[in-house]
Amino acid sequence: MAVPGLERRAFLEAAGLCGAFTAASALAAAPPAQADTDPGTDPVAAALGTLALDTMSGLAVFVMPGPDPYSRVQGTPRAEAGGVEARLPEFLVEMLNRFVPFPDQIAVPLLRALAQGAGDLRLPRPAGVPDAAAVRRADRGLRLLLRNDATVPLAPVVALILNLEAVRVDPRSLAGPFAAPFARLPYAGKARVFELLEGADSDLVALLDRHLPEPYHRSVSGLIEFTANGLLVLAALGGYSEWGVFDPETRRLTGRPAGWRASGYTPSADGWDEFTGYYQDRTEVPG
Repeated sequence: MAVPGLERRAFLEAAGLCGAFTAASALAAAPPAQADTDPGTDPVAAALGTLALDTMSGLAVFVMPGPDPYSRVQGTPRAEAGGVEARLPEFLVEMLNRFVPFPDQIAVPLLRALAQGAGDLRLPRPAGVPDAAAVRRADRGLRLLLRNDATVPLAPVVALILNLEAVRVDPRSLAGPFAAPFARLPYAGKARVFELLEGADSDLVALLDRHLPEPYHRSVSGLIEFTANGLLVLAALGGYSEWGVFDPETRRLTGRPAGWRASGYTPSADGWDEFTGYYQDRTEVPG
């Protein structure tokens, strides 16, 4: 199979799909002790999962920087625990895939619209010498996914949108560490991505409007704005929650949450005096 044309290849690389398929293949080939996650048996699902987690790692440190490599690349490393230590990337993937109230089956139409409209979105030329094998793997995987009309979780589609905007904001994000271009951006670049999304980026909206079927046609602007705002709120919520160390089976914490460490919060074992009994010893409220 020949390497897809320049526009197609530019889309695959800007979306982070080439890097994700390469990373997923390496993870699948690694000994069990070296694999951080189970890639599963489906290489397409593994690549989409890699893409989503890597992109959400870049988002996690945008909201809650820490001592991790993503924060260092972003240019805002901090000594105290951050989003990576809070397991915020995993939280974001879990919430987007399972609990965000998007319309049913919106992920596949969005993914198909982006893939079909790749040539309409002004993307920079891919950097460096192409890795033909990675491009072919990504192209085959995407075509197979769309042809089978398989279920696609929301997190990879959100990741794809963030990565496309990242490359448009700074073409240099096509190359560098990590699989996702968004994760390679400096802090100001990520802020610009959200500025575009919150303003319902006209180029992206136009692309999706042309290729989305009813009933999603002409509703893209609201979806993009909702996504941008919701991502930041969700990240702040997850980063300072107990989710990362909460054991659902025992319903107990397995450690001190990173958000508590970062904010200096210390819960009182006996509660606080201010919340003991009734306010000012009142037992009723006059009518």
